[in-house]
Amino acid sequence: MTPALSVLDLVPVRTGQTTAQALTTSFALARTADELGFRRYWYAEHHNMPAVASTSPPVLIAATVTQTKRIRVGSGGVMLPNHAPLIVGEQFAALEALAPGRIDLGLGRAPGSDPVITQLLRRSGTTSEAQQFPDHVQDIMQLMGPEGATVRFTSGDTYDVHATPEATGSPMVWLLGSSDFSARLAAQLGLPYVFAHHFAGEGIERAMSLYRQEFVASETFPEPVTFVTANVVVAPNQAEAEERALPQLRQFARLRSNKPMRKIETVDEVLRDPSDALEDSLMQQNRQRWFVGEPSKVADELRTFAETHGVDEVMISPSAGAYESEPLDETPGRMQTLELLAAEL
Repeated sequence: MTPALSVLDLVPVRTGQTTAQALTTSFALARTADELGFRRYWYAEHHNMPAVASTSPPVLIAATVTQTKRIRVGSGGVMLPNHAPLIVGEQFAALEALAPGRIDLGLGRAPGSDPVITQLLRRSGTTSEAQQFPDHVQDIMQLMGPEGATVRFTSGDTYDVHATPEATGSPMVWLLGSSDFSARLAAQLGLPYVFAHHFAGEGIERAMSLYRQEFVASETFPEPVTFVTANVVVAPNQAEAEERALPQLRQFARLRSNKPMRKIETVDEVLRDPSDALEDSLMQQNRQRWFVGEPSKVADELRTFAETHGVDEVMISPSAGAYESEPLDETPGRMQTLELLAAEL
């Protein structure tokens, strides 16, 4: 089985790079993915991280749909505890009107940042919002639809609310996660589900099994719809691919070991400054779950990966780092990952 390919983009920011330069490289990557036939292009939501510029998926989606022609564009995902459901509904209803039939709304239950940032985003705090996640998902779907939602007061009166005045369609809603909760909720609501394998170490088999076993058919989705994400680095040869994987691998290791975060290092910086024992151990653990190598090898591994988990689509996070000699407004490593993999698959 040959899976379809999609892209997950965190808009990484490397040493010496500005936000504007990082965005330029991501938009170029999205245009290339569109031209190569990738199925969808999603932006993650993260806040206050020196190496991640994907703070506002709706803004990035709006910019991307105007630069592409056919590829679906969406969020991977909007972290719902950070936002009022009506705001999310309004943003994505507007995006659907801007690019009908091309918008995906991936929703996540985690805040995607530290408690301080979460408080700044939602003054009510994190716990209550996470607990209301199932209700908020359903609220958003109703708000974005042509019929809108209805607020019922204790007096018996009603009040109609629409995310946009005259909707003719709705974005495709996905639930994202790496836990039993998200899998079971997606199944219960009859929604598509994505397992975040690119950062989760364990639990994919159980989550996918629960989703399929407990899936309740909905009007839109009579059967389960799912895919998985993966960190991927492809280069003309194994040696270059392994080197280009080092900066992101070390960034993951720093995150896991609670070390101060910084911009993504270049390959040269990592090679000049060897990792300590803890970082090295974490990098080796993560490397086992990544797909790194020359095109035919990675293509074969992704085919097996998709077949193992019964999916027809793999969303890759192109995690290739840069060399110091490469321009700051280009991303050759990530670009060749897409181009070489598309040629094989």
